[in-house]
Amino acid sequence: MKGLKLGYRGYRSLGGKIVVGLALMAVIPYLLMVYLFFNDQINFTDTFLFFLPLVLISILSGFSLLRRSADQLFFLTQEISQLQAGEKNGPIRIHADRELNEIASHFNSLIEKLEQMKRKNQEQATQLMVYSRDLALSYQKTKQEEALRNRLSRYVGNNLVEKLINLKDGVLLETERREVTVLFADIRSFTAIAERMKADDVVLMLNQYFSIMVDIIFKNNGLLDKFVGDQLIAVFGLMESDANPPENAIRTALEMQQATRALMARRAREDQEAFDVGIGINTGVAIIGNIGSSNRMDYTVIGDCVNVAARLEEMANGGEILIGESTFQKSACDFNFECRGDIYVKNKQDPVVCYNILCN
Repeated sequence: MKGLKLGYRGYRSLGGKIVVGLALMAVIPYLLMVYLFFNDQINFTDTFLFFLPLVLISILSGFSLLRRSADQLFFLTQEISQLQAGEKNGPIRIHADRELNEIASHFNSLIEKLEQMKRKNQEQATQLMVYSRDLALSYQKTKQEEALRNRLSRYVGNNLVEKLINLKDGVLLETERREVTVLFADIRSFTAIAERMKADDVVLMLNQYFSIMVDIIFKNNGLLDKFVGDQLIAVFGLMESDANPPENAIRTALEMQQATRALMARRAREDQEAFDVGIGINTGVAIIGNIGSSNRMDYTVIGDCVNVAARLEEMANGGEILIGESTFQKSACDFNFECRGDIYVKNKQDPVVCYNILCN
């Protein structure tokens, strides 16, 4: 700080010029005149004649010196005002007294720091915009995944929803040919039963029955294809993790028959209508994809193996499970099978070997 103050006393500083100007204007001329006058070197008349011009020149020189510094100060003020009004960008460039140069230098340093903060704020604002965009995209993706989960949960169990969403980069509904196992389940004599019941009771009975059956299908890695009246269609083998679709389908059918018996026992105790269920299962290559119109599409399976499964279900008595030859060959031997021999099904010339699964 001491060195700084000493620097301000030089001739190139504003303080130094003020000292010089005051000396030229008010000190040196009068001191010289008083010195000469009191030493009798000149008289009073000579003083006015010879030294008045010198005094005037000294005063004008001091005034000019101070005026120049004042102009520099005004120029610095004008530059700052233009920066404040936004009429000028960039640093202040002046050639003035040392104090004014240092003021301009400090001001330029402050402007530079403000510009750096401005750029940093702009970068942060850009990052926030990117984060906001990413957050919006993430929220949109989350909403889409949630909607997809809600749709999938109507067809598969919650334990398979995540696998279905991530299957083949989220693409589930592709059209393809692949081997699947199809299960048909139908209520026997449903029309006669429905005629004896009120409409609300029929709907309540079906909802109760289907809720139990669908949970069993989901538990065994099955996918619900559709409901057709009192008929239920499920597909096994669409999931990569479904190690043995025929086994899963047979296990599902056994659990469905067991659950149906328990449900009918409960309905009998409540003096309500009871029914039996016939189930048909077949394994083979089918076409899987979106089938329908532009207004309504269904993700379903079609093919000969599906038709055979439907015919086996039609031939099954209440409480029976009929499976095709391919399902029998691809399943494990820990089930109790009963060969029903060759049977002829509708729309097929060659007989179909089928087996009855004995329920425990």
